[in-house]
Amino acid sequence: MGEQQSLFRYEVLRRDSGSRARAGCFWTPHGVVETPTFMPVGTQATVKTLDPDELRTVGSQMILANTYHLMLRPGADRVAELGGLHHLMRWEGPILTDSGGFQVWSLAQRARGRSLVRIDEDGVTFASHLDGSRHRVTPERAIDIQTQLGADVIMAFDECTPKDADRAALRQATERTHRWARRCKARWLEHQVTGSRPQALFGIVQGGGDRDLRRRSAEEIGSLDLPGIAIGGESIGYSKEQTTQILDWIGDLLPEDRPRYAMGVGDPVDFWTVVERGIDIFDSVLPTRLARNGTLLTRHGRLKILNAAYREDSDPIDSACRCLTCQNFSRAYVHFLLRAGEVLGHRLATLHNLTYCLDLTAEMRAALRAGTFNQLRVRSREVTQSTGTAIAADSVPTGGLTTTRGQG
Repeated sequence: MGEQQSLFRYEVLRRDSGSRARAGCFWTPHGVVETPTFMPVGTQATVKTLDPDELRTVGSQMILANTYHLMLRPGADRVAELGGLHHLMRWEGPILTDSGGFQVWSLAQRARGRSLVRIDEDGVTFASHLDGSRHRVTPERAIDIQTQLGADVIMAFDECTPKDADRAALRQATERTHRWARRCKARWLEHQVTGSRPQALFGIVQGGGDRDLRRRSAEEIGSLDLPGIAIGGESIGYSKEQTTQILDWIGDLLPEDRPRYAMGVGDPVDFWTVVERGIDIFDSVLPTRLARNGTLLTRHGRLKILNAAYREDSDPIDSACRCLTCQNFSRAYVHFLLRAGEVLGHRLATLHNLTYCLDLTAEMRAALRAGTFNQLRVRSREVTQSTGTAIAADSVPTGGLTTTRGQG
């Protein structure tokens, strides 16, 4: 087990002098992830409309797939029989699987318009949002499923709570998350001893918007000595203010020598928020979902390409962007394709948004290593503030149940 886990390690290469930001490398069996980085979401073993070669072209280092969705369809057994996610997807880089705790809470509870989730100390019983069929997931079962899927990084099974939950409910869910994390660790260790596929388990810090619970959770999850640590809950990625507050509360408690993952952060404006607070990896469906709905990310702000103003606009989406879309096609063409419901429109918009996000994090990494992170931050804000008002006048919400951590 020790030899297998030595395949996962994190090294800080340089720290920013004015914040907690840091540049580093996370080694996995499927390659090195340079951090900080954004992780595209391939919920159902695909980043919608793109193939693996295109993901590599836009700069993806690591992608996410979701346990809840894959256990329901096509099933973890079938994925394992087909060689695991890497072989099935033909993706050679690292993969992280979310444990499914968030989706059980946010999707299954709304199946057929009724609350169909029962949480007890041993696990969760829920109804599939696809067909209403009943399923049972325990911490051990969540680890078993993720072992079958074969991701490099797997997540502990946690209990999510609404952002408006009272303190008693938050405390109960947070303490249960800690007990479940210990059970997940025990099962993970069993698999690492008996299995042939090394995997890294990340624990998840919960606690909602309660400072004391968040700090207690950070201490508890950090004490488990797992290969990485995540910060989860509906607050993260849903509200910039709460995300900032939570990361400030726990920043001094997070292990320095482990990768830190903020779950559900996908607005490029929020990239600065989390990176400045020492986060290494973050993910969200937001950039791909915005793309399919006609909102494009640019250095000047959000561009609503479906607006009539772009019907005859021959300019690229962003003249500074290197993506295939900006190098070859006009705003007018993308406007027309999306208006017509053409799949190519979804692909071109997705290629652009992911390139934008991944290039931004690449710039952050380079600036951190060069010691010019603050200058980059100031320059980025000046560009957005000088021209962003008109282009992003009707901005899109950046979080919530169906925006940050649903299907990509």
